[in-house]
Amino acid sequence: MAKIKLIVLAAYKRDDEGNMVEAMEEKQMPTEDRAIREGKSLVSQYDGVVAWSRDADPDIGEYGPPTIIFKHGETPDMG
Repeated sequence: MAKIKLIVLAAYKRDDEGNMVEAMEEKQMPTEDRAIREGKSLVSQYDGVVAWSRDADPDIGEYGPPTIIFKHGETPDMG
């Protein structure tokens, strides 16, 4: 398999202790445009929403650094 681009959408809520926790399972998206559109549609429901992409070659376990393509609110560090 050749290199692919992973595009992921994630949403977070603040727990009772003030920590940002995953509020929905990360969702792989077909395009960056779709990830941005869906991310924008979630901003009123969650404390933080982020969509990111990165180049990947899953066959050999090689993944490039994530690039944020949409962010709203507070999200955990992608470090």
